[in-house]
Amino acid sequence: MNKINEITKGKAKSMFTTDNDDHLIMHFSDDTSAFDGKKKEALLGKGAVNNQFNAFIMEHLKNNGVENHIIEVIDSTDSLVYKLNMFPIECVIRNRASGSICKRLGTEDGLILESPLFEFFLKDDDLGDPLINDEHIISFGWANNDQIKEMKKQTYKVNEILSKLFLDSGLILVDFKVEFGVYKDKILLADEFTPDGCRLWDSKTMKKMDKDRFRQGLGDVVESYHQVADRLGINIET
Repeated sequence: MNKINEITKGKAKSMFTTDNDDHLIMHFSDDTSAFDGKKKEALLGKGAVNNQFNAFIMEHLKNNGVENHIIEVIDSTDSLVYKLNMFPIECVIRNRASGSICKRLGTEDGLILESPLFEFFLKDDDLGDPLINDEHIISFGWANNDQIKEMKKQTYKVNEILSKLFLDSGLILVDFKVEFGVYKDKILLADEFTPDGCRLWDSKTMKKMDKDRFRQGLGDVVESYHQVADRLGINIET
């Protein structure tokens, strides 16, 4: 399967058309950014670990009833995926308070929440990915009520499945964001699930093993991603 045209280029991924109109190639780069692109750096090997990490997670989710856009891994940095009509929305679940919610609500970092907290955000870097609710989504036509319910249902299911997976590997899934799209009238989990888009802490030491290491200048970003992959039994090929 060959890449034809680059149709989107994000902060750490690009999407390419293929000779099949229903399929795209998702390429993971070594580029890393934070704070809506204000901090940028290329971290050698990050694209490879994220591509293969994502494929493992998506396969695990699929085996547990969450359908997604991954078709197959092509090579170390590329995967073949279904072409979806994406919702311009990020779905976030927080099991503990960390990051932006601490600034927004003045909570302590690491506060264990009474129950998983679901939030919607508009996917728009120029606006800083603002917090939105169901009424915004319906009023602006970004999704209908049934689609909202399905995205919430699937996101909670992802949280249940992956919280157990990570905890069994000595990791706490603090929070994460996922995205969804429509393929032939079916809502599928899309985009990626990697340490770039979630927070993972060591369950004993509370060491941060995710992109906060880049955001906060803690170093050893790619090394930490590899450590998480090793705990899950993922053999990363370079």
